Amino acid sequence: MKPIQLISPVDGSVYAERTPLTLEAAQSAAARAKAAQKAWAARALTERIALVKAGVAALNAMTPRVVEELAWQMGRPTRFGGEFGGVNARTDYMSEIAAETLAPQTIEDSDKFRRYLAREALGVVFIVAPWNYPYLTTINTLVPALIAGNTVILKHASQTMLVGERIAEAFHGAGIPADVFQNVVLDHATTEALISARAFNFVNFTGSVGGGQAIERAAAGTFTPLGLELGGKDPGYVRADANLDAAVDTLMDGAMYNAGQCCCGIERIYVHESLYDAFVEKAVVWVKALKLGNPFDAETTLGPMANKRFAAVVRAQIAEAVAAGAKALIDPGLFPADDGGAYLAPQVLVNVDHSMRVMMEESFGPVVGIMKVKDDAEALRLMNDSPYGLTASVWTNDYDTAATLGAQIETGTVFMNRADYLDPALCWTGCKDTGRGGSLSYLGFHSVTRPKSYHLKKV
Repeated sequence: MKPIQLISPVDGSVYAERTPLTLEAAQSAAARAKAAQKAWAARALTERIALVKAGVAALNAMTPRVVEELAWQMGRPTRFGGEFGGVNARTDYMSEIAAETLAPQTIEDSDKFRRYLAREALGVVFIVAPWNYPYLTTINTLVPALIAGNTVILKHASQTMLVGERIAEAFHGAGIPADVFQNVVLDHATTEALISARAFNFVNFTGSVGGGQAIERAAAGTFTPLGLELGGKDPGYVRADANLDAAVDTLMDGAMYNAGQCCCGIERIYVHESLYDAFVEKAVVWVKALKLGNPFDAETTLGPMANKRFAAVVRAQIAEAVAAGAKALIDPGLFPADDGGAYLAPQVLVNVDHSMRVMMEESFGPVVGIMKVKDDAEALRLMNDSPYGLTASVWTNDYDTAATLGAQIETGTVFMNRADYLDPALCWTGCKDTGRGGSLSYLGFHSVTRPKSYHLKKV
């Protein structure tokens, strides 16, 4: 098997290299997971929760090591630390609601009938995780899957393949059996072969639309349930009654944080004509204050993109937009670290429209287009003029207005006066080409379990 290389965006070096499993070895891993599942599900719920929380605690103890590795693997500046704040919050919440969510719902318990609905683990859960938030996105499914009694096989993105090793190290050290949680390195062909052979009872994939389509093709005819979080082009809408400074600060951070490589990052902004000029002026000042550079430099607020080919996509979108009449407001010369490769200067574009790729296709980089709108109707039309639907950020001072607009936006989550955030009590879901299924909240447990009805009669 050809080794898979992890090329660091920091300096272009080979940071790690792993040989993927053969098909036979991968089939054996899936078989071991299946064999271990019943015994794991038979353990008390409290025991499973305790072991999962111990595994997460062991991850927390690795923070200095993990932060350094993340910088090498995908370029996030070390000043921002790891992802364990969100990991802990999501683990704690899902642990807290597990007993109530997974408890049977009694319909009748009499001297004649006992009727109830139970939830049962699906079996073997397969997680195909992305590189942009490699711990958080894994935890979203891993924690409820294990707590609910499933066994889990994790295949991490090649760009962050050390993440799976760290999670395995922490969870196994905490006492979770090796066959209950397995981290594997697989190539695409082996991954698709396993899915096609019904090796898994649930597949969770976070990644590109093309990747999701490949997963669906592999699963065709198997009836394997899928959870797919795919592309996004999340909009922000700044109404006339918005708090301008708060909108600029949050939306620009949502556009630029993690070098724009956020599933729910802000990629397009629509501003009411009364605030447009002031918003653009403040947004430019905000972006110019960023420091592009080596992620190990304490002053760096914007690191390299995870791979130079990702940066090339963003550069092409910007160039095409400018050629079509857009105006770039940031001089790349202000960011001397821009090397034409993974290190990419941030950009703010105006005079943009929906004929441009930068406003319609996922950028996943530090660029945002800003358009002027005259009213809510125009903003709604533009926000919905997208193949994607993950989140939308509405800026207003009125709950009812945000809810009324939100009901008309084709999206999975509606934010008012915030952006780029996951609340573990709310379902993380999308629509259109963003995919299907949901994680977190009580519905996250429903994704990794199935209903089972009991109709018991005395005679």
